[in-house]
Amino acid sequence: MGSGIMTQVSAFPPPVLPGLRNLLSRYAESTMWLARYMERIENMARLIEVTSTSVQASNMDAGWDSVIRINADDALFFQHHKSVTERSVVSFYITDRDNPDSIVSMARCARENARVLRPLISTEMWMHLNVFTRWVMELGPDDTGAGYLSTLCTRLKQDCQTHFGITEGTLYRDQAWLFYILGKNLERADQITRLIDIKYHTLLPSGAGVGSDIDMSQWTSVLRSAAAYHAFRRVLPEGMTPANIVGFMLKNDGFPRSLSASLRSVDCALASLAGEYRLRHCSPSQERAEELRVTLVEQTVEDIIMRGLHEYMDWIQRQLRQIQNDIANAFWPPVVSVQA
Repeated sequence: MGSGIMTQVSAFPPPVLPGLRNLLSRYAESTMWLARYMERIENMARLIEVTSTSVQASNMDAGWDSVIRINADDALFFQHHKSVTERSVVSFYITDRDNPDSIVSMARCARENARVLRPLISTEMWMHLNVFTRWVMELGPDDTGAGYLSTLCTRLKQDCQTHFGITEGTLYRDQAWLFYILGKNLERADQITRLIDIKYHTLLPSGAGVGSDIDMSQWTSVLRSAAAYHAFRRVLPEGMTPANIVGFMLKNDGFPRSLSASLRSVDCALASLAGEYRLRHCSPSQERAEELRVTLVEQTVEDIIMRGLHEYMDWIQRQLRQIQNDIANAFWPPVVSVQA
C-alpha cells in the first residue's frame, strides 16, 4: 500500500482550510476495504441463510449453485469440490481459508485493515472488530452444520450491523469517514447488481411457473437476500412481480441498499472529497458515478429489461470496478520498483 499524502502537488497549492488535515493513503485504502469486507460478510451471511431456507422450502438442492454464480466463483469452487451441495457451498463460503471470498478469509482481511487503522478508529470500533474477527476466524466445519447454520448466519449479520452502528456513532467525520462511505456503498451497489442479474435469469419462468406459489416464494427470497422484503411490501404491498422487485432494488431512493441510493452516497462522498478537502483527483470517479446515476434515472425498469437486464447489470459492475480503480490510482497508486 502506498503511504503518500492524498494531495495533488502543484506550483500554486490551494490554501489549507483551518483544521483541515490530509489523510495518509494507507489509511484511506484500509478504511475503504474495511467497509467493503464488513458489508460483504453481512451480504454473504444473508445470502447463505436465505438460500438455505428457500432450498428447504422448495425441496431443490440445485438452488445452491446461484450462490456460486452470484460471486463468479465457478472455477475456484470446482477446483475444490466435485458437486454443488449445501455442505460444499456452505463450507466453501464460510470456513474455507483457500477461498478469498469466504467469511473466514474476509474477516482476516477486515482485521488486518482495522489493525492499520488503529490510530484512527475508536476504542469501541477496535474492541468489537477484535472480538468479532477472532470468533469468525476460529469457526470450523462443525460450526456450520444444518442445525447451526441459521443461528450462525444471524450472529454474523448482527455483528456486522453492530459494527456499522458503532462506526456511525464513533468514527470522526473527516476524510476517513468519506472513504468508509465509499467502500460501503460501492460494495452494496456491486452486490445488488450481482443478485438481480443472477436471480432474475435463474427464476424467470418460461411458462407455467409464472405467478405460482413457488415462483412468488422464490422472488420473496430475492428480496430477503437484499434485506428488502419489508421495505418492498410497505411500498408495494400488492405488487409482487419480477419487474416491480427489480425496479425497487434498482431505482427506489428510499431503500438504503438500492443501486440508486448507493450511487447517490458514492457521488456525495466523492463530491465532499473534491469540494471540502480539495482532492482534485476525484474527477474521473465522479464522472463515472454521475454517468451511472443518469442512465438509471433516464430509463424505466421496463426499458432496462427490454434492452437487456444482464447486459446493463454487467456494464454497471464494470463501471463500479473502474470507479474503485480510479480511486486507487488517484490516492494509493502501486509502488513501481526500479531494477538495476
